[in-house]
Amino acid sequence: MGQCYGKAALSGDNHGGAATFDPHPQSPLPASEAPNNVPSVRNTPARSSATSPWPSPYPHGAPSPLGVGGGVTPSPARSTPRRFFRMPFPPPSPAKHIRASLRKRLASAKPKEGPIPEHGTEAEQKLDKSFGYGKNFGAKYELGKEIGRGHFGHTCFAKGKKGDLKDQLVAVKIISKAKMTTAISIEDVRREVKMLKALSGHKHLVKFHDACEDSNNVYIVMELCEGGELLDRILSRGGKYPEDDAKVIIKQILNVVAFCHLQGVVHRDLKPENFLFTSRNEDADMKLIDFGLSDFIRPDERLNDIVGSAYYVAPEVLHRSYSSEADMWSIGVITYILLCGSRPFWARTESGIFRAVLRADPNFDDLPWPTVSPEAKDFVKRMLNKDYRKRMTAAQALKILSGCAAHPWLQDENLYVPLDILIYKLVKSYIHASPFKRAALKALSKALTEDELVYLRAQFMLLEPNEDGRVSLENFRMALVSNATEAMKESKVLDILNAMAPLSYRKMDFDEFCAAAISTHQLEAREGWEQMASTAFEHFEREGNRIVSVEELARELNLGPAAYSIIKDWIRSSDGKLSFLGYTKFLHGVTIRTNTRRL
Repeated sequence: MGQCYGKAALSGDNHGGAATFDPHPQSPLPASEAPNNVPSVRNTPARSSATSPWPSPYPHGAPSPLGVGGGVTPSPARSTPRRFFRMPFPPPSPAKHIRASLRKRLASAKPKEGPIPEHGTEAEQKLDKSFGYGKNFGAKYELGKEIGRGHFGHTCFAKGKKGDLKDQLVAVKIISKAKMTTAISIEDVRREVKMLKALSGHKHLVKFHDACEDSNNVYIVMELCEGGELLDRILSRGGKYPEDDAKVIIKQILNVVAFCHLQGVVHRDLKPENFLFTSRNEDADMKLIDFGLSDFIRPDERLNDIVGSAYYVAPEVLHRSYSSEADMWSIGVITYILLCGSRPFWARTESGIFRAVLRADPNFDDLPWPTVSPEAKDFVKRMLNKDYRKRMTAAQALKILSGCAAHPWLQDENLYVPLDILIYKLVKSYIHASPFKRAALKALSKALTEDELVYLRAQFMLLEPNEDGRVSLENFRMALVSNATEAMKESKVLDILNAMAPLSYRKMDFDEFCAAAISTHQLEAREGWEQMASTAFEHFEREGNRIVSVEELARELNLGPAAYSIIKDWIRSSDGKLSFLGYTKFLHGVTIRTNTRRL
C-alpha cells in the first residue's frame, strides 16, 4: 500500500496502489498501454497484465536471459506470468499455500458445500469498519483526478485547503470500505496507517500527513513524490546502473531499511516500484513507500505468513519462518537488477519463480558480471545467501569508519552509522551462554580482521561507553531509547533489555563486547573463514579448551542422547578436549534434520 506520484495510469497495490502524479504530464498513456505492476505474492489476483511500454531488445515473447546486462524484457517487476502448465503428475507447488492465504485475506475462497450455518460465520457478523480517523476530509482537501486503481480502491492527487498543507499537493490513497470483507483486510489498513504515522520522519521514508474516513472510504494522505519509481529509472538507463550510481541507490535503501529494522518493522515488499524519487533531478533522494504488507516484529520473533512480491521473496518466507533478514534478500535482488539488468530468479509461472528462489543459484557468469568488480559481486552474493543467518544486516553493510568498510564496496567516510539491533540479539545470547561457550567466542574474537573490528568498534561507540571504557545495561538501554519511535514501542523492541538483565550487575569492555557481538554464521560466509577459525582455535587451545565429556557437550548444544554418536568425534581421544572440528561445530551449533526434541 503505497502512494501516488507521476503517471497517468498505474495499477495499484492491494489497497489502492502506488501510483504517481505529474503536475505537468506530457503524454499520458492510455489505459490499454499502461505498464503493469509486479504481482504481489499476496495480491496477484488483483494485478493487471497489460503490455509493458518499454522496448525489449529480445524477440517478442522471448524470456529475458539470466545475466544478460544489455537491457530487460518487460520490467523485472511487472511481468510475472499467469499461465500454469499442466503435467500428468504435477510436483508440489510452493504457491499452493500462498493462494490459500490470498483467498483467506481477500475472502474469495469457494464456499464449502453442506448445510447453511444458522449463525456464527464471519460473513454474517457485522465487521467494525470504524477506524477512528477524522471525518472532515472534504473540508481539508480538494480532491483531484484519479491516477491509479487497485483491488481495494484507487489513488488520487489532492490539494490542501487549510492548515499546514494549504495549497500543497499531496497524494491520497482512497480505500473502499465495501471491499474490506474480512477482519484481516481491515487490520491491514489499520496497521499501514499506524506504521506510516509511527515511522514518519526518516529522510528516505515517505512522509505521512493525515488519515480520514467517511462511511464509504478511508483516505490516507501522504507526501507527493514527483520523480517516478526506481524501476522507471532503471529502464530509462537501458536496464542497469553503472556501479558508482548503483552504490548511491543501495546506500539510500540500506539506510532506511536499517532504520525500520531497528524500530522492529519488517517491510516485506522491498522492490524497485516501492522506492520513489522526490523529483526528476538525477540526484534526487529516494523515499520508501507502501507499508501495506509490513509488520511489527519483536527481536526474537519469527513470522510465518507468506507475503511479498514473487521475484523478491526470500527462501525462508516460502518456508514460513522468517524475520528482518528477508528484507536483506530483497535488497540483494534489487542490487542484482541494478548491476546487470536481469532478475536473479526467473520463470514463466509463480510456482517456477518460487522453485528458483528455493533451489537455483544466481548467474554471475554471463555479461556483464565478468566486468563487475569483485566487491560488488561479493556484496550481492552475501545478500542472496539462502541461509538467512549468513546475510549482512543493513547496518553492517553501511558501516564505514576512517575509510575502512565492513564491506568495501560501500566505502564512504561521511555515511551515517546506524545502531544495529543484531548486536542486542547476539549480546543477549552471549550473557546467557555457558562459560565454555563464552571462552570459545572470546577465542574467535581474537582472530577477527580489522574490517570486522571496524564495525564492532562503531557499534560499541554508539553505546557511549563510560569513562572506564566499559558498557552496562544502562548504556544498551539509552542507545535504544535515543533511537526509539512509536513503532519501536509497538514492536516491543525494548523488551529485549529484560533478557539482558545480568548486565545490570557487571560491565563489558570492548574485548568482551567483540566476543559477545560476533556472528559465527556471518563469519563462515566470508572468504578466509578457514584461516580465521584456525587462528581462533590456537587461542582456544591456550586459554579455553578443557576436558569435556560427550554428555556435557550434548547439554551445551541442547541435544539428547541420540546425538552422542554424532558429536563424539568432536572430542579428541588423546586428551578428551575439543578437536578443531569440534571447536568449529561447537561455535556453529548443530542442525540435525530430525527433531532434536526427540534426541
